[in-house]
Amino acid sequence: MGVTAAISPSSPTYTAPPGSTCPSGRIVTTVPRSTNIARPPVEFPVPPLIFEPKVMDRRGGGMAMADFDAGPPVTVARHFAKVPSYADFQELFWYDWGPVFYRGRLNRTARLLAIASDPGPTERVAGRTLVGDAGQRVQGFLTKLGLTRSYTLVNAYAYALRPSRAQKAAPLLARPDQLTWRNTLLELITGPQLQAIVAFGVQARAALQMWDGRPDVPVFEVPHPSSRNPSALVDSWRQAVTDLRAIVTPDPDGDNAVSNYGPKFLESDYASIPARDLPFGVPPWLGNDAWGRQDKPRHNNSVERPSTDLLNTLVWRAPKLG
Repeated sequence: MGVTAAISPSSPTYTAPPGSTCPSGRIVTTVPRSTNIARPPVEFPVPPLIFEPKVMDRRGGGMAMADFDAGPPVTVARHFAKVPSYADFQELFWYDWGPVFYRGRLNRTARLLAIASDPGPTERVAGRTLVGDAGQRVQGFLTKLGLTRSYTLVNAYAYALRPSRAQKAAPLLARPDQLTWRNTLLELITGPQLQAIVAFGVQARAALQMWDGRPDVPVFEVPHPSSRNPSALVDSWRQAVTDLRAIVTPDPDGDNAVSNYGPKFLESDYASIPARDLPFGVPPWLGNDAWGRQDKPRHNNSVERPSTDLLNTLVWRAPKLG
């Protein structure tokens, strides 16, 4: 059970109109549909660095120290702001919601680079990639390698891909402007400490194969975490974990001797998204959907696209705390 809200990207902040709360607890805002007019590049502000923030401690009501991601380094932020336009291909993507770029370390200290396909609804709310159900599966994968922070996660596409149009979108990966921008990004965020690369799924594999300047490190191509073939996924991930444990150095507070995957993907194979990977001020439960997976009916993500308005509305559900 949870509290739900529906939000739309009609403004930089999502503000419900007066009187919009209905008995079901849903708050709905509207957004104009996009047109075919090409839009100018969006300038993304470079966030200031903030050190040792204090936030309210839900348990005691006092103040507690908290980790959070202060945003990309200036050089990377400027590159994000130059993402090529998707306007000519907007019918292939959830275009109105804008791009989501990364999660993890962007300062070239990562020992593992992981590439997935595209950001989903939860990622749009978080402003970081691989945060929803698929991301929590990937976090479990990282946990089995003993990695708690020394990783970088990005996608083949900066915008959320509409699944039924993935094949039509594939040529976009090879467009010169997209290819140059993506490969430059990969070079900006990887450094001499990189020990391995993992490509999750078809789109990630294609993007990786187009990276001419790829570092000379082992590459693992495995199914995407949302694969519809669960047995192939768990078999491939199990072998990848076994091999990667001999290659990637775990973090000091990590443990790469924990249980590997068994014959089926279990709840214990998930891991919540660390606060250090998320922006300051997000709810403490964002990135941990265990409550939804245990709910009846089950829902794997706290953020979903409602069938009544797939293009312009997201429904964000919160657990009932306390």
